[in-house]
Amino acid sequence: MLRLLAAFRQHGLTIAYTRHDSREAASPLKFSLPTGAQKEGFEVQPTDICVEKDVNSGFIGTDLEIQLRRKGIKRLVIVGFFTNMCIETTTRMAGNLGFDTYLVPDCCATTNRIGLDGADYDAELVHDMTVANLHGEFCTAITPGDVLALLDADAPQLDRVQGNE
Repeated sequence: MLRLLAAFRQHGLTIAYTRHDSREAASPLKFSLPTGAQKEGFEVQPTDICVEKDVNSGFIGTDLEIQLRRKGIKRLVIVGFFTNMCIETTTRMAGNLGFDTYLVPDCCATTNRIGLDGADYDAELVHDMTVANLHGEFCTAITPGDVLALLDADAPQLDRVQGNE
């Protein structure tokens, strides 16, 4: 993720952060707790977009869409944490809003989930199923190497499979 961030900065592209401040006081995603702090290497720069949210989507209750559109941004590359929560919701909405949306699964992660029947679903399975649900409908899932090619060549060689036109 840090390599992609550095490449975006090197190309002078806008970085957009969504910071989740949970409504739950004891949540590890609460800004006031050490676990909710910005991680080293991901510090927001003055030219970056940074929105704070308290729901899964980066678009709900924020001005993210307005800021992206004002800057003329049409293509989004999405990375982050909780593939099946914030990443999935934001990716779905980005696709629905008409952005040319790319998801980098190798730069996303999640945790295991407990099903209604008590079954413990491994984090890798949850992650893979989420990506399978998104790819081809709301986004095109690509590798970090594909992202670097996208930056260097404006992606003429990438096959876009997003199907929400």
